[in-house]
Amino acid sequence: MKKMLFAVAAMALLFQACGKKEEKTVSGLLRSDFQTVINGTDSIDLWVLTNAAGAEVAITNFGGRIVSVMVPDKNGVMQDVVLGYDSIGGYLNNQGDFGATIGRYANRIHQGRFVLDGDTIQLPQNNFGHCLHGGPEGWQYKVFKQVRQPDAATLEMTLVSPDGDMNFPGTVTTTVTFRLTDDNAIDIQFNATTDKKTIINMCNHSYFNLSGNPANAITDHLLYVNAARFTPVDSTFMTTGAIDSVKATPMDFTVVKAIGAEIDNYDYLQLKNGNGYDHNWVLDTGNDLAQLAASLVSPVSGIKLEVYTNEPGIQVYTGNFLDGTLTGKKGIVYQQRAAVCLETQHYPDSPNKAGWPSVVLEPGQTYNSRVIYKFSVEQ
Repeated sequence: MKKMLFAVAAMALLFQACGKKEEKTVSGLLRSDFQTVINGTDSIDLWVLTNAAGAEVAITNFGGRIVSVMVPDKNGVMQDVVLGYDSIGGYLNNQGDFGATIGRYANRIHQGRFVLDGDTIQLPQNNFGHCLHGGPEGWQYKVFKQVRQPDAATLEMTLVSPDGDMNFPGTVTTTVTFRLTDDNAIDIQFNATTDKKTIINMCNHSYFNLSGNPANAITDHLLYVNAARFTPVDSTFMTTGAIDSVKATPMDFTVVKAIGAEIDNYDYLQLKNGNGYDHNWVLDTGNDLAQLAASLVSPVSGIKLEVYTNEPGIQVYTGNFLDGTLTGKKGIVYQQRAAVCLETQHYPDSPNKAGWPSVVLEPGQTYNSRVIYKFSVEQ
């Protein structure tokens, strides 16, 4: 990130001095703490979605990030179930993906290299020699400049990524639409078009802790994944090209079990390679949005999360690299496994894996990816 991004406090004060209305969310966030300008012209702000049930989702256009999600627990008390920061400074001053819209390519591309129509394209290598989440200046660090809120429950934001952005070909225009439904679901739709043949793979990277207190690890959360197979990785977190059965392995979540039940079984090579769970599961939903892809329940709060998607895969990441160096909302220090990510997407390194679902986007086509995170209370 460029140093000029970090003059946050002064710019926030400037907004207040210019008469910006102080708005406090249900989660306690202040809108003024997210209002600033970077790169001289790019305005950052905070938007709030509400529904008839009293739920609330706060979103910033810096990286298209979900900042907070307030839903009721089993006692009717509103809880914030995602990790993040109390102000824009936390996002600008720390490399990370909390709540972000990831692009152009979510997950890893081997050695940052792929071939498209005979041309070898070299991307930045920012993770064990691979390109992770679009490179060091992926979309999670961009300002979505066009933002529209047509009603209290809907937010649309658009980003134009120029040809050559992180060396990806084509000028890509992407619009992300967030909608908070009255049954407490966050419906996220990713659309994109390009003027040149390219690859694209987008996801939302929210870190979930359904207990309402990220000081508690998510190892007690009960996880279900509708997938009989997964894509194993090597010691650099790169998919090997194999698609293996989960049967009789710690990767089997076809029957609900606690995330922590086997997570420390490093005698199993995949957990050792992933430093825990950091793998893509091959969903058995047939790209059908009506089929349950995954579910997560906190036994503490009773909050349940159901995931629906039209994507073929879901990356389950159990916060293995959180290490106590980041302090988030309400001054809570984020320790290892303080959250779990459920990233719906195409498989990692698909451009280099023959036979895997294609991530190529042609001019004239529209990329359409959708995920629904539906919250309820376990009965």
